[in-house]
Amino acid sequence: MPVDLRNFDLNLLLVFHHLLREKRVSAVATVLGMSQPAVSSALGRLRASLGDALFLRTQRGMVPTPYALQLAEPVATALDGLQQALNVRASFDPASSQRRFTLAMTDVGELYFLPDLMDALAHEAPGITLRSLPVADTGLREQMAAGRVDLALGPLPQLQGGFFQQALFRQRYVALMRAGHPLAGSTALSAARYRQAAHVRVVSAGTPHGQVDEALQRLGVARRVQLTVPHYVALGQVLARTDLVATVPERLAERLAGPHGLVSRPLGLKLPTSTIAQLWHAHLHRDPGHQWLRALVAPRVGAGGPAGG
Repeated sequence: MPVDLRNFDLNLLLVFHHLLREKRVSAVATVLGMSQPAVSSALGRLRASLGDALFLRTQRGMVPTPYALQLAEPVATALDGLQQALNVRASFDPASSQRRFTLAMTDVGELYFLPDLMDALAHEAPGITLRSLPVADTGLREQMAAGRVDLALGPLPQLQGGFFQQALFRQRYVALMRAGHPLAGSTALSAARYRQAAHVRVVSAGTPHGQVDEALQRLGVARRVQLTVPHYVALGQVLARTDLVATVPERLAERLAGPHGLVSRPLGLKLPTSTIAQLWHAHLHRDPGHQWLRALVAPRVGAGGPAGG
């Protein structure tokens, strides 16, 4: 039976939205200034109105049903539109704000974006806090739609419909090695020398950096891999103490070179480039705080921003 809005308590949608974000009745009660029994009662009425359990109790908290996940994005968009309409003259003051923003990025992104962003916050918005989550999470779309993730950074072709994006820069892949490496004297690494080198292979599952392996396979170039790691965290230390070579994004190479005594060399191979962008869900497009955050990110990490990975 269709839901008749004339007899539907729209406040129930606010409880639903916060349950998606917080996953616990007690947390929603705190956020909305309600008692826990009142939140439970609201959930019961919402279940009766919509004819679905909506949330199942587990050890991990309240887990949404498929129908609840289907409702997440349109409800978040509707509530955000209503909030913006009611607060059309609302402003955002970064100097006094205590807001927390959640950003999704790869481990490469953390190495590149976070130092500059935290430095900027210290000077412009000391009360604002950031939380970083991995972009490899399969539920990223749903998290952004539900408002649990504010901004995603990286090469993320999976975020299309319902999302805005701003390209920040394009980068190529380069060979990274210690400054005293036998190949460090080369102006560029030919395919033959690339094959002969001993390599570190970074898997970085769930991120677009796997395109390097795919491109090498298409070119018929087999690397002599001596070490495989799941992420880039220890790469600088490993390269600094070995004769291994890593194929990495150019800006990451720039970030790691100085602290670890490394150098990068262009590749004589046609590997793909990647476009790094910032992406956000449509329901945050006009949010003053989010607009400020995007304006903070763009000039610091874009084409004209500080060098990094």
